[in-house]
Amino acid sequence: MNGITMQTAMAASTLSSLTLAVLTRGRARLLAGTAGLPALASFLTTRFGNVPVNGRIKEWALTSAPVDHAEMLRRWELFNNLRTLTALTAFALLIILVLKQPSADHAAPPKQPPTTTA
Repeated sequence: MNGITMQTAMAASTLSSLTLAVLTRGRARLLAGTAGLPALASFLTTRFGNVPVNGRIKEWALTSAPVDHAEMLRRWELFNNLRTLTALTAFALLIILVLKQPSADHAAPPKQPPTTTA
């Protein structure tokens, strides 16, 4: 029921991670870019793994489950575990990125030019 919404959210997650990688520098760029990779893997696993199996399962409502339905469900669960792991990895990397950024309150004050006494 939520296939379009889920895939849109996953694509937005991937694009936002990669956009953040473009807009940042140094370690933040590396973390954001690295987070984009498992986010993309999660999206692709959903799109090409879970979605086709979901389509077959929907057909069972009109007919009956095929003989190999247990194998199909096992494969769906494998894809689901993979996408969950990759999504959590991307999320954890973004959390690390946020926690490692210096806040405005803790940022070093700007250096003052040396004063001369005459």
